[in-house]
Amino acid sequence: MTITVPEHNSDNVVNIFTGQTWSPALDSPFIRLAPELDGLEMLYTNRAHPDTRFSIKILCWGLREDGDIVGLVPWLNNITPCPDISDPLDGKWEGYYDPGTEELFHDAPLHKALELEMAAEYYECDYENKDDVVQEIPDSIGTHAVFSNDGFKTLCLKEVVSWRLLNNGEIHALVADEKKVVATPVLPGDPSLYAADTDGEFRYFFQHHIANKIKAKDPEALAAIAILSET
Repeated sequence: MTITVPEHNSDNVVNIFTGQTWSPALDSPFIRLAPELDGLEMLYTNRAHPDTRFSIKILCWGLREDGDIVGLVPWLNNITPCPDISDPLDGKWEGYYDPGTEELFHDAPLHKALELEMAAEYYECDYENKDDVVQEIPDSIGTHAVFSNDGFKTLCLKEVVSWRLLNNGEIHALVADEKKVVATPVLPGDPSLYAADTDGEFRYFFQHHIANKIKAKDPEALAAIAILSET
């Protein structure tokens, strides 16, 4: 995908609830998630292809404690706010994108902002522990977690079933332990699920089209894995 995008300065991004200019320094814990179900995407560039805009599907929108709202994507080995992405090729966020209308924008859609604000107010409650589960949402974009214990010579790919928001603001991807699965399909909340990042062999996240290429031993996908293994 190649799209011409106007220059954007993050100093001009203002939170519609707080009136504050967005800045990494203003980051605060996430308190509510809203799945992205209309196919909105994130656009980004990297130094290897400066004139090309790449797209990746947005997993969900996250509301921070201070009212800031951002799109979130599985990026390398973490779930990352779109404006904060970076990669070995200096990946840079360019904005959110609606492939249906070809609209580029830099703030969360108003309907998602309202959904998050109202849900956070409705479900507001006090939690005792930092790892109490506040919310669990299904993965709707085909995210896979990649595991390896031998420097990517062999790989194990597992579908991410859901994402769990904890009281401390952390968001974890959940995959199934096949030895504990007693019924299918495995759905959010299933006892067989565990956080991928608690496994010492966990390495990266990939969306389904890349995961399928890896399974098919596509040369380009394997070359990308080789680059990541060197970082």
